[in-house]
Amino acid sequence: MTRLREEALGLPVRTALSALERALEEHGSAVLCAPPGTGKTTLVPLALAERGARVVVAEPRRIAARAAARRMAWLLGGQVGGRVGFTVRGERVVSHGTVVEVVTTGVLLQRLQRDPELAGVDVVILDECHERHLDADTAAAFLLDVRAALRPELRLVAASATTDAAGWARLLGGAPVVEARGVAHPVEVVWAPPPGTVRPPHGMRVDPALLAHVASVVRRALAERPGDVLCFLPGAGEIARVAGLLSSVEAEVLQVHGRAPAAAQDAVLSPGTGRRVVLATSVAESSLTVPGVRVVVDSGLAREPRTDHARGLGSLTTVRASRAAARQRAGRAGREAPGAVYRCWTEAEDGRLPRFPAPEIQVADLAGFALRAAAWGDPDAAGLALLDAPPAGAMAAARSVLAAIGAVDAAGRVTDRGATMARLGLHPRLARALLDGAPAVGARRAAEVVALLSEEPPREYGDDLAAVWRAARRGGDAYGARWRQEARRLARQLDAPEAGDRPPAGRGTREGGGPGARGTRDGGGPDGAAGPGDDAAAGLVAALAFPERVARGKGGGAFLMASGTGAELAPESRLRGSAWLAVAVADRPSHAASARVRLAAVVDDGTARAAARHLLVAGDEVRWEDGDVVARSVERLGAIETVVRPLRDPDPALVREALLEGLRRDGPGLLRWSRESDELRRRLAFLHRVLGAPWPDVSDAALLERPEEWLEPELSRARRRADLGRIDAGHALRRLLPWATGDAARLDELAPERIEVPSGSRIRVEYGGEQPVLAVKLQELFGLTETPSIAGVPVLVHLLSPAGRPAAVTADLASFWRDGYRSVRAELRGRYPKHPWPEDPAAARPTRRTNARR
Repeated sequence: MTRLREEALGLPVRTALSALERALEEHGSAVLCAPPGTGKTTLVPLALAERGARVVVAEPRRIAARAAARRMAWLLGGQVGGRVGFTVRGERVVSHGTVVEVVTTGVLLQRLQRDPELAGVDVVILDECHERHLDADTAAAFLLDVRAALRPELRLVAASATTDAAGWARLLGGAPVVEARGVAHPVEVVWAPPPGTVRPPHGMRVDPALLAHVASVVRRALAERPGDVLCFLPGAGEIARVAGLLSSVEAEVLQVHGRAPAAAQDAVLSPGTGRRVVLATSVAESSLTVPGVRVVVDSGLAREPRTDHARGLGSLTTVRASRAAARQRAGRAGREAPGAVYRCWTEAEDGRLPRFPAPEIQVADLAGFALRAAAWGDPDAAGLALLDAPPAGAMAAARSVLAAIGAVDAAGRVTDRGATMARLGLHPRLARALLDGAPAVGARRAAEVVALLSEEPPREYGDDLAAVWRAARRGGDAYGARWRQEARRLARQLDAPEAGDRPPAGRGTREGGGPGARGTRDGGGPDGAAGPGDDAAAGLVAALAFPERVARGKGGGAFLMASGTGAELAPESRLRGSAWLAVAVADRPSHAASARVRLAAVVDDGTARAAARHLLVAGDEVRWEDGDVVARSVERLGAIETVVRPLRDPDPALVREALLEGLRRDGPGLLRWSRESDELRRRLAFLHRVLGAPWPDVSDAALLERPEEWLEPELSRARRRADLGRIDAGHALRRLLPWATGDAARLDELAPERIEVPSGSRIRVEYGGEQPVLAVKLQELFGLTETPSIAGVPVLVHLLSPAGRPAAVTADLASFWRDGYRSVRAELRGRYPKHPWPEDPAAARPTRRTNARR
């Protein structure tokens, strides 16, 4: 420790070093909880290395890995690449003398899968584990496997400022929790909610009113407090908008996010000459000290991944930041001196925020995780030590993707092809595009297109992938530089996929060369033959990466993807007239029926078929559609019908099933129902309800459960809807009568169509309601004192006036004659004087004719 700068000797985490070393010595693992600014990221690795250990520190982000390595090298009085080095994707600065190496968790995973023993490594520190990134969770699970099976002497530290210490301690097998209290400077909390109504975030959209308010709070902080201001915003787009609103402030406005140039990131991490406003995403929450910051302005928003597994669409969504994230952000203001945090929400809202951010394993696309688990030998991830188990539905969707691209076999075990994909350090879809695209378009061009797909280009590049490719080649911006670096890496991986990120021979070496560099297969096509043009190459590689997203145009900028999801282009897109597209980037807002295409390439029918050949099926289809039987010979690319021909002689069994589907959808009303048929059905329904078996259930559902019992042979002879309309439903229903028991012969006795009344008339009975209904003129029932009943159920008598209008309703005739008749008689006899209205209806003669009054 004597070689460290004096500044390092005063870091608060120093007081916890002995406890940490003792925990590692006795248990082999530990959970280190230390507030921001205490030195857990920089001093702890150096202290462990001082005692002879070779240490690997895993950071969640490239910017944090580079910054941590530079800080440690400075504390030692040396340069990066000496005793301290770093490795991130596409950049490696180490030497044979390096004893502390800072890597991203993605790089660590690649090493673990290539060399599970991590030969030469003594301690692994998983920094900022509270962020619950999927790579970090996976790396922890793999490292615990390595300790259990291969290297029990490998020591493991889970480190964070705000984390579920108890959960991590359990995961690490009861590891001790070591806390560094530190001497963090006080941070005053200022609640600064918007003055008016602000719409909550939706998808990627943030209300401009909130961004305007955040800019005003930054201005307020500059006026009220000394020092630099660090402002947290959810994404690069919001940062650019707020930067525009702050263009007139008397301070230097800097922007830091994952896409910012390395030079801009370095400038943020170096002391400024005047006041500064640093606009940052969550990359500045952890592992970084932005010098000079005394004030934090927190918008309260963050971005998290979301995946629509059914449609294969992934996107980022804007969410409220967790309380843990808010604490981390506030801590940035107190790293060097007392400070303040302006929170753009109310104190009451603060208590309703989630405690921790959502674990990425619960919300993200798990295809990469599933491939790593399969390559690790645990296809279901059931044996991995994880704080949260992967959701079953997301894992099933991931395994389906892996099977489709040949990465796993039917049992979920990794194939040789899948093992190669896992070593490429790409999402499995992009690995498939690289491996299968290179023979068709050339290694260099395949690597360049995949590099475009691995980090979404800036929106200002447009939505045409081929045009974006040309712009990236010309561009001198930060994205273009990162793209060229990644393309070089991928091209070399195709030549030597085993090379990974192995240490270079020389000290401090950076990855060099470029697309087309010596040693890379650079032909336009296989064996150096002339390949397709750039537009066609871009389309093929994109289609290979996302075969479910090949889409055929429907007109007006609308498309149907093979997955079955609709897609729409922006009104100004030059791709709107394309017949086919390979959609590389799309998102679907929760309220929208179609996805929005962000990046796509034009393809032709042949390319779409080649890339998505596992989705290509052909066969005869006979189904009920638009109210009739449709018989076709169809070829489909997923949900897209590519070839359709009429089927002249369809399979009768398929036709019968289609007709049954029509009956299930539209009901038995497709048959011919005469009045007699309807009445028979109602009579049978009444007997089933009142008497039960053996009288059949004739509801729609019951009839369609057993069509063979009553619709054959007519149904087997039918070929279309019109044939159903010729089937006599009443004749068919009679097949359901209980003939076998003999009860069918009693149908007219138990549920007669008509009942004879005292006048001699035979009146039709209606069976539609709870009780049978007998509608009869009042005069025809004179002398009838007992209410008729059917199957033990009293008939509901509708007593009609001479004009056939209801005069009274009763289920108790004796009561009506005694109590109700007088009022009916008084009301109607003046209106119908030619009809008899005797004072004693029980003794009167029933009649259906008009009788002159005497």
